Amino acid sequence: MALFENRYRTHDLGLLLLRVGIGFMFTVHGYPKLTGGPAAWAEIGGVMKLVGLNFAPVFWGFLAAFAEAIGGQLLAVGLFFRWTCALLLGTMVMATVMHLSKGDDFSGYSHALESSFLFLGLAFIGPGRFSLDQVLFPAPRRLY
Repeated sequence: MALFENRYRTHDLGLLLLRVGIGFMFTVHGYPKLTGGPAAWAEIGGVMKLVGLNFAPVFWGFLAAFAEAIGGQLLAVGLFFRWTCALLLGTMVMATVMHLSKGDDFSGYSHALESSFLFLGLAFIGPGRFSLDQVLFPAPRRLY
């Protein structure tokens, strides 16, 4: 039956829609954190104590806010895609750890955990054909 045939010719379009949608949402979610300044960054970065990193909470908080706000934009346009996915993955893993340490139930930590799986999968898949990475860093042509 045609409906069930394995015809994934539109996977690059699907990746584009996924990147833009998730990237936009993370930008909107992260922008207030990024503009919150050092006090907000210190609070966000304080979560790193849970994994034994007791230094530079302002730096860690800024990195998390940057990953969400700017990383969301980079994800949307597909630029530095795997690095962006790695930063977002790390941020979401730490968000999951934070929610679990607070004793939140599944509904409290599920978004961060789901996002972790999303960014891990996207890092392996790549940004797709409709991305700035594809334009700026095309795969080398094979001579054989």
